[in-house]
Amino acid sequence: MLEASGLGLSAGSRELVRALDLSLAPGQFWALLGRNGAGKTSLILALAGLRPLQSGAIALAGAPLSTYRRGELARRIGVLLQDEETDFWGSVFDYVMLGRYPHSKNAWSRDEEGAAGARRRLAELDLADHAAQGYRTLSGGERQRARIAQVLLQDADILLLDEPLQHLDLRHQAQVMRTFSGCAASGKTVLAALHEPGHAARHCGFSVLLYDAGRASLGRSSDMLTQANLEALYQCPLEAAGARSFLPS
Repeated sequence: MLEASGLGLSAGSRELVRALDLSLAPGQFWALLGRNGAGKTSLILALAGLRPLQSGAIALAGAPLSTYRRGELARRIGVLLQDEETDFWGSVFDYVMLGRYPHSKNAWSRDEEGAAGARRRLAELDLADHAAQGYRTLSGGERQRARIAQVLLQDADILLLDEPLQHLDLRHQAQVMRTFSGCAASGKTVLAALHEPGHAARHCGFSVLLYDAGRASLGRSSDMLTQANLEALYQCPLEAAGARSFLPS
């Protein structure tokens, strides 16, 4: 379990998160929702041990996150960031295989288990035919799916995902959300920053709503993702657009 207690985060003089208590347990799929600049990325980085805290503490399996070595953290926590250098010189397969690094002697180790896993993830994400293609020649959506394949190959207990659906068409958004749901069903912990409440309502059992000025609320998605809550969150009127979905009005 990954737990934050009394967590506080700021950006300059702006408070992003205030006194947040959050427990992410195995088998749970959490959505993280909020407007641009609300602090979603900062919270994900803090939970991964990649950003200093203004207050509070984060523990992994009962031990402070700061006591873990980076290699051990990489075996326990997989992180998908929004931005990444795209000038990787190798093939798509080579890129995905970098996800095995926490389990290997070096970044270029090749083991049959890892290679089989890479091929499986590439097929699952409609990239099998691109395995030998240069990574930097992919489209934005294809590159995003390769990034997701890499973090899945890492096989960490906890997945922290910052806007995993960016650049993806509707078909692949649904495909990726089903894949993450499968990860949670297999016992992994998943938290994803999303911009579409409909995906959160369909796939995520729990949600964190990040408002302005450090305020947050969290709980079961069925309780959190109401029209009133979402209108307050995004500060715009919404109208129902079919089951469990909303559109700006």
